[in-house]
Amino acid sequence: MTALQAEDCLDYTPNARSVSLARRRTARLVADWGHAELAGDAALLVSELATNALRHGCLRGRLFRVRVVLNAEILRIEVSDPRGERLPNPRLPTDAEQCGRRLLLVGALADRWGTELRTVGKTVWAERALNRHPAHAPGG
Repeated sequence: MTALQAEDCLDYTPNARSVSLARRRTARLVADWGHAELAGDAALLVSELATNALRHGCLRGRLFRVRVVLNAEILRIEVSDPRGERLPNPRLPTDAEQCGRRLLLVGALADRWGTELRTVGKTVWAERALNRHPAHAPGG
C-alpha cells in the first residue's frame, strides 16, 4: 500500500447542515493538499455519500463520520454511519423520480466505490485516482 500523505476525519451531527459543512471542508482540504483540480469532485462525492448516510443510515443521537485520505495514488473518501443493515442499493430511477441518483453520481465520479461493514454500522467509500488518464474517465 502507498504511504499516507494526508488524512482528515471528523464526526458530524445527522442534519442537512452537516452535509454542507462536510462538502466545504473536503473541498478546502483537497485543494490545500495540492489537488485543487479534484476539489469539486471530492466535494460532490462527500455530499452524495453523506446525504445517503443522513437519509438511510443515521439514527437519532448518533453521529456520522467523514474521512478523507490522500496518498500518492488515490484520494479516498469514506462516510460511516451506524446502520450496517441498510446497505447502499444502486438503482436506475425513472425519469419522473426526483431521488435515487446519488449512487449513480458516485459511480460516475469515482474510479471505485464500495461498502465495508463495521462492528457497528458501515462505511461507504469512493476512490479517485490522482493521475486519471482521460481514456479511463467515466464516459470517456
